[in-house]
Amino acid sequence: MTSTHTTSGASGGARALRAKHRRSALRTAAFLSPWLIGFAVFFAYPLLSTVYFSFTKYDGFRPPVFNGLDNWSYVFTDYPLFWPAMRNTLWLVVVMVSCRVVFGLGVGLLITKIKTGAGIFRTLFYLPYLAPPVAATLAFVFLLNPGTGPVNVILDAVGLPTPGWFTDAGWSKPALTALAVWGVGDLMVIFMAALLDVPREQYEAAELDGAGAWARFRHITLPNISPIILFAVVTGVIQAMQYYTQPLVAGKVASGVIGGSGQQFEPGYPDKSTLTLPQVVYNVGFQRFDYGAACVVALVLFALSMAFTALLMRRRGGLIGAGE
Repeated sequence: MTSTHTTSGASGGARALRAKHRRSALRTAAFLSPWLIGFAVFFAYPLLSTVYFSFTKYDGFRPPVFNGLDNWSYVFTDYPLFWPAMRNTLWLVVVMVSCRVVFGLGVGLLITKIKTGAGIFRTLFYLPYLAPPVAATLAFVFLLNPGTGPVNVILDAVGLPTPGWFTDAGWSKPALTALAVWGVGDLMVIFMAALLDVPREQYEAAELDGAGAWARFRHITLPNISPIILFAVVTGVIQAMQYYTQPLVAGKVASGVIGGSGQQFEPGYPDKSTLTLPQVVYNVGFQRFDYGAACVVALVLFALSMAFTALLMRRRGGLIGAGE
């Protein structure tokens, strides 16, 4: 009899424990439900739909028809704009992101060292970041106009070469990089906050040990701000993968094609040098109405972004330990 009561009590305790765990799980799910719903609606469903449409012939008007790997074969072998856009996008990821991070860190270091007027310089460097992308691009195209732009006028006056900038395939990407560096105010603010958070005691101890400016920067500043550098690089890579407005506007204005609705403009002027993968997605999907091929390019963009982010996160230990 005692054994029966003991077994019954243990079984009841187990049931009560399971019920408690179930209530806890339901409570956790309820708190997570806004995020779970947002993730399902705005990420999981669009991603799965993109994968599905990449294997179909779909123009947005007729029902999608499964066509296997035809879209993938077309994008990688027959579509003439894909590989130039891929090369330009990777160039921007490597060069433009690196320049923005280095310049943003340099400006942040400079302003933290200024004793008087730091607020004025901080404002001057941050203001360009607030300029609308279209307006900033238009201003840069006119400033860098090879014939009448003030930049080339000054270069010519001092006897230096005058590049074609946005009208020259060899100079268009450096011009876009200059535009991106001009609006580096966001990174400047982030780096300034990180630099001001470095313990002063470490600098004082290093100075007592006879460490110079470069040694202090390498062994104290870099290790302390390396997580912020990683954040700046990862977000910069993602932004470069989505780079659309500035190269499109620059190519249009430099080519002289500013027309209105109904006019079709082949992006990438001059000579496909400003063409990026987001422009290809728009060109294929909304100008050629080939949504299946556009989904292929979108998936390539997603895969590249994930690969770069995973690589950077994997190298995080090396980045943090670089200055130690």
